[in-house]
Amino acid sequence: MATHISNYYLYQPNHVVPAVFAVLLGISLLLHIYQNFRFNFWRVTFFMSWGGLVFLVGWITRTVSSYHTDNLNLYIVQTVFIYAGPPIYSAAAYNIVGRLMNYLPMYAPLNPNRVLITFVYLGALVEALTAAGAAKMATADGDLSRIKNGGTIMAIALVLQAVVESLLVSLVALIHFRFFRNGSAIPANVKKLFITLYGTSTLVIVRCICRAIESFTLFGDIEKGAEYYGYILTHEWYIFAFEAAPMVLFTFWLNIFHTAHFLPRQKTRYLDLDGKTERLGPGWIDRRSTWETFADPFDLGGIFAGKPNHESFWLNPEKWPIARDGSFATGTASNTAGLHMKKSPDEGHLLSMTPA
Repeated sequence: MATHISNYYLYQPNHVVPAVFAVLLGISLLLHIYQNFRFNFWRVTFFMSWGGLVFLVGWITRTVSSYHTDNLNLYIVQTVFIYAGPPIYSAAAYNIVGRLMNYLPMYAPLNPNRVLITFVYLGALVEALTAAGAAKMATADGDLSRIKNGGTIMAIALVLQAVVESLLVSLVALIHFRFFRNGSAIPANVKKLFITLYGTSTLVIVRCICRAIESFTLFGDIEKGAEYYGYILTHEWYIFAFEAAPMVLFTFWLNIFHTAHFLPRQKTRYLDLDGKTERLGPGWIDRRSTWETFADPFDLGGIFAGKPNHESFWLNPEKWPIARDGSFATGTASNTAGLHMKKSPDEGHLLSMTPA
C-alpha cells in the first residue's frame, strides 16, 4: 500500500556535488557543440550533444531536487534523465565505429552503413526500458511492488546495455585484429580511435554493472522493508562514483579525442592498403537488397557460400583518386573549415595548414 513520503531519497542528498557535475557536463556539452560546428561533424557525433543535453538536464534537476526532497515531479525528472543520458552517449560510439569501418572497409566484418542502425535499434530498446523502469520507480510513492517492478525493468535495461556495449567492443577488437593480421603498421589516427573506443566502452560497461548491482540490491532489501535498506541504496556517493564520474570522463574523453581529428568528414574516403594514402572510393557496395542487408548484416550467407556479396573496391586502388588535401593517417589532413594544406614539393605530402 502506498504511503506518503517526505523525502524521496534514502539519504539527505548533497547540494554541491550534483551542481559540480552539472557544471562539468555543461562545459563538455559546449565543447562538443563548438567542435561539431568547427569541423562540421554533426552527422557523426550528434549523439554526444543530444546525450549531453539529456544528462545535463538530469543533473541540474537533481541539484534543484536536493533542496526539495519532497517534490515528486523533480525526483521523477532527475531519475529519468540521469538514467536516459548514457544510452544516448553510447549511440555516438556506434556511429564512430560505423565511420571507422567506412574508413577501413577492407577490415569491416559487416556493412558499415548498417552498424549505426543495428546498434541504435538495440540502444532504442535499452532507452525505452530505461525510461519505463526509471519512471515506474520514481512514481511508486512507497508502493513496494511498483518499486520492485521498476527495478526489474531497470536491471534488464542495464544488463542489455552492457551486452550491447560488449558486442561493440568485440566488433572494434575484430577490426583491430584484422588490421594487425594484415602486417602493416597501424597509423596513429586509427590507433587513437581504437584506444578511445576501448576506453569509453569500458566506462559504460562499468557504469552498467555497478548500476545493475544497485538494482539487484534493491530487490533483496525491498523484501525486508525500508528499515533494512543496505549500504549502496542509502549512500549517495555510489551514484556519483559509478554513474556521474564515468560518464563525465566518457564525454571529456570524446572531446579531447574528437573523432574529427582522426577521420575524414566524407564516408566514401578510405585508407589504402599501404596505411598512409587516402583515396576517394565509391563507398560500401553491397549487391544485396536493402532488406537482405538488414536481415543478415554480417553477410553470413555469402561468407558460408564462399562468395561475399560486397565489392572489394579497395583491391583496385588505381581506379580511385588520391585525396589531394592530405591524409589523416599521416596527420596532414584536417576537417577544419576554411583551412587548406601546403604540399612538400619533394614528397607530395601536406605539411602545414594556412588560412584559405
